[in-house]
Amino acid sequence: MGRPTPLAPQSLYTACDPASLPFNDSTELPEIDAALIHTRAVEAMRMGLDIPHSGYNLFVLGETGSGRHAIINQLLERERRSGEPPADWCYVYNFADAARPDLMRLPCGRGAHLRDDMQSFVEELLPAITAVFQSDEYRSRIEAMQEEQKQREEAALHALGHESAELGVALLRTPHGFAFVPMKNEDSTLSQEEFEQLPEERQRELAAHIKTMHERMHKLMNEFPRWRRELQSRIKEAGSEALRITVTHLVEDLKPAYGDLPEVIAWLDAVLQDIVESGESLRESSQSEGDTETTTYSGSISVQRYLVNLLVENPADGTRPVVYEDHPTLQNLVGRIEHVVHMGTLMSNFTLIRAGALQRANGGFLVLDAIKVLSQPYAWDGLKRCLRAGRIRIESLSDIIGLTSTVQLEPEAMPLDLKVVLIGERLVYYLLCQYDPDFPQLFKINADMESEIERNAENTAAYARLIATMAQRGGLRPLSAAAVARTIEHAARLASDAQRLTTQTQPLGDLLREADHFAATRQAPRIEREHIESALEAHRRRNDRIRERFLDHILRGQLLVDTAGEHVGQVNGLAVVLLGESTFAHPVRITATVRVGDGEVVDIEREVRLGGPIHSKGVLILSSFVAARFGLTLPLSLKASLVFEQSYGGVEGDSASLAELAALLSALAGVPLRQSLAVTGSVNQFGVVQPVGGINEKIEGYFDVCAARGLSGEQGVLIPRANVCDLMLRPEVVEAVEAGRFHVWAVADVDEALELLTGLAAGKPEEIGEMKAELPAGSMNARVVEGLRKLAKMRKEFSRAQSADHDRTGDAEHRAEDGER
Repeated sequence: MGRPTPLAPQSLYTACDPASLPFNDSTELPEIDAALIHTRAVEAMRMGLDIPHSGYNLFVLGETGSGRHAIINQLLERERRSGEPPADWCYVYNFADAARPDLMRLPCGRGAHLRDDMQSFVEELLPAITAVFQSDEYRSRIEAMQEEQKQREEAALHALGHESAELGVALLRTPHGFAFVPMKNEDSTLSQEEFEQLPEERQRELAAHIKTMHERMHKLMNEFPRWRRELQSRIKEAGSEALRITVTHLVEDLKPAYGDLPEVIAWLDAVLQDIVESGESLRESSQSEGDTETTTYSGSISVQRYLVNLLVENPADGTRPVVYEDHPTLQNLVGRIEHVVHMGTLMSNFTLIRAGALQRANGGFLVLDAIKVLSQPYAWDGLKRCLRAGRIRIESLSDIIGLTSTVQLEPEAMPLDLKVVLIGERLVYYLLCQYDPDFPQLFKINADMESEIERNAENTAAYARLIATMAQRGGLRPLSAAAVARTIEHAARLASDAQRLTTQTQPLGDLLREADHFAATRQAPRIEREHIESALEAHRRRNDRIRERFLDHILRGQLLVDTAGEHVGQVNGLAVVLLGESTFAHPVRITATVRVGDGEVVDIEREVRLGGPIHSKGVLILSSFVAARFGLTLPLSLKASLVFEQSYGGVEGDSASLAELAALLSALAGVPLRQSLAVTGSVNQFGVVQPVGGINEKIEGYFDVCAARGLSGEQGVLIPRANVCDLMLRPEVVEAVEAGRFHVWAVADVDEALELLTGLAAGKPEEIGEMKAELPAGSMNARVVEGLRKLAKMRKEFSRAQSADHDRTGDAEHRAEDGER
């Protein structure tokens, strides 16, 4: 079978040759189209943006820092210049129902003109109204009406007085009103004594006349209010007529600019009609409210009702809006109605309606961060309601949860026609698909961004253009070909795959900006390779505190890790630590012990609830491997324990299962393992070693410990063979391997790993499977079988001894019973 040989230095790092990049610096490269990097996602985005039907909104899936916002922004900037122009939207006063403002749609760019025109109209209206009602002509006409009314009343009273005089009764005016008194002659009236001296028949006759005149007077007094109401009506008509003559030309001057908009013309006619019908009361309410702009409408009539609330304004060139809402609360999405305090009461009117992101983006595109929408109370439900209904209804949070019972404005709902683009993590998308039945109907297009791309000649050239584009748009110095090559190598390291390149632009952008800083401090005209290296080293140094603490603990002997010698049932595993922007690994001691038992492998981490489910799964798999390989020839009479020594936190993942299996087999066989080697990799039930993550960090973590103690040429790391394509190790590790002071081995199965760890031949597993006893003497598998046989023998002997003791105890009991009898 042959023992594996160490990997060649060229396998540990796949460099990018600057000579393969056909340019001197990045200024020679054109900007890159996002479609070259994210072909699949961009195709989906374009499809979703082009389909006009409802429900074809987009969800852009991708990792943070992958340039999702930049790519969607680039596409929307192109898309917004095509398609149907958006509209301007205004709220105007509803003359039929003040609580339900009317919505008016205007062509883009026309809303501001109407708003300004109506503002000027209102400013001209106040002086015009004042002038109408203070003009001499109007005053004279009103005075004439009032004089006519006065004369009419006097004439009626005079006629009534003349009629009563003919009947011998005088009509007198008193401080308390009118009175009828019997007459003596034309110039005097009878006193009470004189009236009583009259014959009784004459008294009865005068009393009847007085009663009749009182009834006539009562009817006349009832007529006076009706005459005065008629006078007020005539005065109002006169005011309306005067206002119509004065205001009509103001309204007619506005109409030519909106002749192509019947809705505006109809509203202007309604404005004129309302002004005419309001008449004198319009002037009185304006005077009572003063010269300041009215911000409330409390039932009184005000000229501010003729203003226009321009809710949404779009440019006249027809460019469709692209709105990014960074704080998508419910009101920031659907709009809100503001209030002011008037005499201790919250009041509002149509001029206090404010647009939300949906209104501003109507006719265009709205870009939202998915997790931010979902984290705001009622925002997600409000967004879905608007998309389902195709209309935007302004609603407040207090209305939804029922905290207010006051009468609120109910603005007319706005028709909705836009594309919503949600940007979020893949987990968020799949959770919404699983648990929100409305989501697949409203967001039919998913654009899945690539996490990484294949590292070939074509993509490398495209990646160089991406780096050049980022530098140009960021206002950075140009990069030399060598600097671009080093950045491409770092992109492969970020992808944890030497044959692929990451698409995460955020860490690359940070690297370029920091390299530009080092170039500036050294007064270099462009970014060179050494500036990239300086930026990478600075990043590593500022994130290295915790890693250095682990290394210090190992070197001081506080964390027990051997890098030399041999030990039975003990091996060096490798653990990865993720802390913010820092990812590093350190060796950890894994030990195994065995004793007589029932074939059980105890995972101490799981028993104390420090082991995660994947780690527990790995232990169960290696237990199954041992049972399958060695349990066909003899019963497994062992009980084994596995543990990560000095591990005080959670353990997750199955990347240590190869190391755990090696420690277990070492304990069974009594064969020591080389402590100069560290092991990583998972195994399946057939002993095949499977790839794991963080392979570069794991190798470098063990290398740092060995280098600090002194490289002996015996140290190295065993990795899965499938992980060789992922290697992008630091230069010092590659140099040590090249000098023969450190080694990296790639193994395909557990037997290859055991041969390197023990120095013994593994023995062919198929011989064990066929239950043959001719295992090579001294091989690792033969020693494991021998160890298992010893345990089985010990268990069998112990069982026999227990049985014999039981029999002797039983005989003694029978003899004692016989003696008693």
